[in-house]
Amino acid sequence: MASLKQLKSKRESINKTRKVTRAMEAVSAVKMRKSQERALGGRAYAAGALRILRNLADSVDTLNHFMCTPRTEGKYGLIVVTSDKGLAGSLNSAVLKKVEGFLSDAKYKDGEKVFICIGRRGHEFVRNRNFEVISYTENKSDTVEEADMREITDAVIKMHEAGDTRAWYVAYTNFKSTFEQEALFRRIAPLSQGALNEVIEGIIPETGKYSDEKGTERTATTYTIEPSPEAVLETIIPALVNIVVYHSLLESKASEHSARMVAMKNATDKAGELSHELMLKFNKARQAVITREVSEITSGIEAMK
Repeated sequence: MASLKQLKSKRESINKTRKVTRAMEAVSAVKMRKSQERALGGRAYAAGALRILRNLADSVDTLNHFMCTPRTEGKYGLIVVTSDKGLAGSLNSAVLKKVEGFLSDAKYKDGEKVFICIGRRGHEFVRNRNFEVISYTENKSDTVEEADMREITDAVIKMHEAGDTRAWYVAYTNFKSTFEQEALFRRIAPLSQGALNEVIEGIIPETGKYSDEKGTERTATTYTIEPSPEAVLETIIPALVNIVVYHSLLESKASEHSARMVAMKNATDKAGELSHELMLKFNKARQAVITREVSEITSGIEAMK
């Protein structure tokens, strides 16, 4: 049996760890809310751009645009969004399983693969399998702006316009609720209105503070297009691609902080249980020591008689 000093020292260590995990839980909760707010703040912009694209479809053949035309030749591109930090449960492993599924799917066997990695975990996964990584960006900052994704978007559009790629996909974690995040694999090129709708609808979580935002979209508006539908299309399509990549990162950020908050809460609860168990053991051990000492004193008194 451990000594009283060992039990006391171990309990103090666990209580210190509990304070740390509780603080990390509170920090992650605040960061999760901020990430959700940023994603919701850009949703109106994304929905408005999609409405413009729908209206343009009536006046110009969007399928003839190189970002909307299906292809049968070229490489497959994948943007992998993971985190740089740990203590977030199975968050990254769920995304990497989607990447593994992409690599093993017979549907994609007939073309080479190229990757753009946002986050260290995804970059290490791809690099260890000797695939081509054309861009790598760290995913440490929590204050990512839409303009920060332009470099990645430009690389995707440039390769697709040159005919080097036939399709582009993104693998990331979508925030559904505080206790539920879902790894997703979505196509971003060739663009389709159905895929864009899924991205925009997915920005609203299923439960929680912001779940009542559903059903608040504005009705379609009639536009006067200047200088021409074609010129507007050349601007709006790259913007839509950038929106998809940007919101994938925001959703991953909210999911990361949510998963870490839940993991730290579980760690805090477990530390509390261990501390309670050690207190019981400490009390039992102390009581045993007291009982033994009383017994020795009593035995000594009896012997003196």
